Amino acid sequence: MAEVPDHLLQRSLDRRAFLAAQGGGAGGGAAAAAPADDPGKIPTSLLERSAAGGGTATATAPATTRPAATPAAGPAGHTQRLLTVVKAGSIQDVKAVPTDKVHTWPHLLIGEFVATMAMTAFLLVFSAVVNAPLLGMANPNRTPNPSKAPWYFLGLQELLTMFHPMVAGVTIPGMGLIALGAAGYIDKNPSNKPEDRKFAIALMTLFLMFWATLVIIGSFFRGEGFNFILPWRQGVHDIFDL
Repeated sequence: MAEVPDHLLQRSLDRRAFLAAQGGGAGGGAAAAAPADDPGKIPTSLLERSAAGGGTATATAPATTRPAATPAAGPAGHTQRLLTVVKAGSIQDVKAVPTDKVHTWPHLLIGEFVATMAMTAFLLVFSAVVNAPLLGMANPNRTPNPSKAPWYFLGLQELLTMFHPMVAGVTIPGMGLIALGAAGYIDKNPSNKPEDRKFAIALMTLFLMFWATLVIIGSFFRGEGFNFILPWRQGVHDIFDL
């Protein structure tokens, strides 16, 4: 049961003292003679009235005995009211979870569009500056020297010059594919922020640098017989014309 605030109790006592001070009639005399009850408990007169069946009689009385707007009067003319104490504050439980998600348009698509335009401009300038002529018709009777794989396989071809074909062609690529497939089960970090994925970003950066180094060596530092050469001595164009 909720406790009645002190200011409401004081207000009730003041009202009782005011009614007792009036002394106007039998009700006032009875109120003055009646002993003061504990403010925090139900008055004794109400308990006696309920035991004698007064509450039932009042409940079953016709509605025309008193106006509907007039509150029911208790013993000694006291007006009984129902007080409900409600704590201040919002009754709604707001659970707003902040998220770092943004809409695809315009945040993502604008970035992708700018990156596409920058890459297109770079390719346009690069193709205008660097000459990349087509070679002659393939001659099945003459094997080009050196015989190089496409640039995306030059890293693997470079590994073949350092290790046994079983190691360079099967073991190392197989271990890489297994590690790539198991990455999603090993690293379960849901964050996509760079500051939260330092180890994964560092590992991927080292792999890209290692593979790019092998591709650059296979493209510019391998001459006839796939031997190691210095491109500034033989010339870059001579290497591709072989």
